[in-house]
Amino acid sequence: MVRISHLAATTVLAAALAGCTTVGPDYHLPEKAMVNAPAAQGGFVSARGQAAVTAAPLPAHWWRLYQSPDLDRLETEALAANTDLRVAEASLQRSRAIVSAAKAAGQPNLVLNLNAGRAQLSAEQYLLTETLPEATLYDVGLSASYQLDLFGRIRRGVEAAKADNEAVQAARDLVRVTVAADVARAYVDVCSAGDQLAAAQASLGLQQQSYALTQRLVRGGRGTRLDLTRSQGQIDQFRASIPALEAARRNALYRLATLTGRPPAAFETTLARCVAAPALAQPIPVGDGAALLKRRPDVRMAERRLAAATAQVGVATSALYPDISLGASIGSTGVVGDLLKAQTNRYMVGPGVSWELNHSVARARIAAADATQVAELARFDGVVLGALREVESTLNTYGHDLERQVRFTAVKDQAADALADARRLQAAGRTGALATLDAERSLASADSALAALRAQIADDQVAVFLALGGGWQAEERPTP
Repeated sequence: MVRISHLAATTVLAAALAGCTTVGPDYHLPEKAMVNAPAAQGGFVSARGQAAVTAAPLPAHWWRLYQSPDLDRLETEALAANTDLRVAEASLQRSRAIVSAAKAAGQPNLVLNLNAGRAQLSAEQYLLTETLPEATLYDVGLSASYQLDLFGRIRRGVEAAKADNEAVQAARDLVRVTVAADVARAYVDVCSAGDQLAAAQASLGLQQQSYALTQRLVRGGRGTRLDLTRSQGQIDQFRASIPALEAARRNALYRLATLTGRPPAAFETTLARCVAAPALAQPIPVGDGAALLKRRPDVRMAERRLAAATAQVGVATSALYPDISLGASIGSTGVVGDLLKAQTNRYMVGPGVSWELNHSVARARIAAADATQVAELARFDGVVLGALREVESTLNTYGHDLERQVRFTAVKDQAADALADARRLQAAGRTGALATLDAERSLASADSALAALRAQIADDQVAVFLALGGGWQAEERPTP
């Protein structure tokens, strides 16, 4: 009856204590967090009045808007083989294992001990004077324990681990966003370098034609050696610009190779045939602030870190309260000859309590956890503001560069008309070669500047997509 009453009392105690609460604050997104501000939820200021952008939702795989098979293939290869993504995936697997370990802390613990050996026991530890005989001793025991998470230390720990894991997953998604943008930018750089090379070679061809015309005029007595020297100088100048553009294209090809998990030497030579940056067939869909803040992985990562910091306040607070566990053990210890006899058997069942009564350290850790939570909220607000600023800035730059393109195109057209007039006048003997040379220089400069601006606009587009934070979503699979 005594044993039964002890077990019943233990069971009743466990049931009563199991109803205790979880200490520490329950996480909820603070109402005053910047992500909830009305100005952060609306449309983008820099998108107003821009025909090149639309408030339509951003598609998951934005690079498909370019309708470029080469770019689509490169993105698929990079998202499957990029080394940074492999590291991020491994970090996510490690984080998931940590969550499993945190959950396991709330499970019953079962330990089996088996020991046997020849021993000489000390007589004095038993207050004896004669030497005890040698004996073969054994010890067999099975013990079980269960931590009663009465104040939520384990639950808060699991909550923190889960939030940390979700932050790591968001970090993985952020790597995907960055890799997708890096691949698009490298491909754009390859094609833009090809565009600029074509413009430089076209200007070089025009200058060579001008040089031949100047030679004929000199032979006919209507030109000077100075005209030839100046024309040759223009040819040399154009030729000098070509190696730098070729180097830029080759370096972009190297970047594409490594981004897709290949050595630089294994770059795709066929990509060098691209002589025009991929163009969008429609305005860029940018959505609004609310969609942006839900989509961007860095915002999600900062919010999850705030949740983890909040849970850690509960973990620290639980140190103010006792740790109570239930335990039971059975076993047998003695001489091998008396194995499992009544005099060797033992058992124990009952609760255990551990309570640190000096709370100075615990309260200091609570204060540190509170401060960390405040810092994470500030960091979260900063990430939100940074995300909004990046979108506004990239849209603003993109819009102004498009305006510049219109003006530069007009300048190039005017320079082409001026060159045609100068050549007709020079051929008729009404002007000298210097006027034609100046007109050629103006056209070449306008053509080169326009090619460089086209490259900048293509880069602006990728920057907008990167700021919008898309591209991390998993590939859609058709429904069978």
